[in-house]
Amino acid sequence: MGNAKFYLIRACAGCAILFALTILALPAQPADPIFPPGSRIGLVPPAGMVASDTFAGFADPSKNAAILILALPAAAYPQIEKALDAEALKKQGISLQKREPIQLKIGKGFLLTGRQVADKERYRKWLLVMPADDLTALVTVQVPEQDSSYPDRVVRAALTTLAVRPTVPDAEELGLLPFAVGDLAGFHIETVLRGRALVLGDAPKENSADASKDDRSKEAPRQGLDARLLVAAVPGGPSDPDKYADFARSAFNDIGGIMDVHVTMSEPLRINGQMGYQTMAEAKDARTGIDVMVVQWLRFGGSGFLQMTGIAPVENWTSVLARLRAVRDSVEPK
Repeated sequence: MGNAKFYLIRACAGCAILFALTILALPAQPADPIFPPGSRIGLVPPAGMVASDTFAGFADPSKNAAILILALPAAAYPQIEKALDAEALKKQGISLQKREPIQLKIGKGFLLTGRQVADKERYRKWLLVMPADDLTALVTVQVPEQDSSYPDRVVRAALTTLAVRPTVPDAEELGLLPFAVGDLAGFHIETVLRGRALVLGDAPKENSADASKDDRSKEAPRQGLDARLLVAAVPGGPSDPDKYADFARSAFNDIGGIMDVHVTMSEPLRINGQMGYQTMAEAKDARTGIDVMVVQWLRFGGSGFLQMTGIAPVENWTSVLARLRAVRDSVEPK
């Protein structure tokens, strides 16, 4: 019995060693790309770099090294490909050393490498331009010349992991704002200006991009098609309630894209317990001539104010206004 137990232990130990050796022999699994908050473009950053909380990209503050990611329209690629030459880079203080084509899983683009002097500091630069899906990816890598943590091979390895995701999750986009939105009321996120503003619309992104401006201008207004809401956090503003009316009038006059404006309502209004001001008007869309209604809500408090501006065709204003109010009442500064 003792011998049997001994042989069993040896057999198990042998299996464990074989399993361990098998695991070690397997190829390492590639890391998943990391997408900076709010960006459809991501990559696997070099060790030492983390997603930045101030710009779309990655950074190693201790080394003054960074990767900046910018998404441009798809139509921008042929223009950049033609215009971005040694002379154009020289005007930006960049000395071009090499331009080469690069093939990645998401497409074929080009890579520029060179040197730049900025604020008396010398940097190595990499600039990757890549068409992908419905956008053009522009990725810039900057590393101090004397730093050895990010050699060319490491930077190139990171660039080859470039990936594009179809969309950015709503919660992630909203997380970039200085205010929270509890109820989108059926609207879709169209644009997020990091740390500043949000634009909501009735038409989903994929649908709104399909219709050309000319086609849309010829269509009869459909239910909710052109409804929009801008929510912006703005610093400053009056602290004296007696100045709210004049301030609201001036802010309303700065709204673009409308004409033949006739104000129908202008009055103080409390929004979620905070002092505010409401302005409503009849107008025409400056591009299409369609009759629209426009509302502006200002909510004062703290070191700034919230400005919420909604617009929709007259035909469906009543139902849209109820939804605009639902969003307005759900907005809270962080």
